[in-house]
Amino acid sequence: MSTISTKDTQPITLTNGAIQALNSIRSEQGIPEDYGLRVGVKGGGCSGFSYILGFDEQKDSDDIYIIGGLKVLMQKAHAIYLLGMEIDWQEGLNNRGFAFNNPNADDTCGCGSSFSA
Repeated sequence: MSTISTKDTQPITLTNGAIQALNSIRSEQGIPEDYGLRVGVKGGGCSGFSYILGFDEQKDSDDIYIIGGLKVLMQKAHAIYLLGMEIDWQEGLNNRGFAFNNPNADDTCGCGSSFSA
């Protein structure tokens, strides 16, 4: 298995609101403590790529980071699409959920969950 990264630069940022929401989800759904937060991309969505965000078991191909006290799992190949991205939790009249602020995205869709690079 991969070891925990000790790099000074983290590939993504989680806002305090996102960390609080993720910790609440972990608690409410009884997600095991050894699971990490998987962040990645997959082909599809209305703009070409869509984001992966969810708790998962660690895989041998994962890079592991500790961000805001959470173990974050990311496949090496996904870093090029996610480097510098901020994940935020928004709660308002028009939007409630995670928001992905990705500087690598050339274009995003109206729902904010897919992008092109």
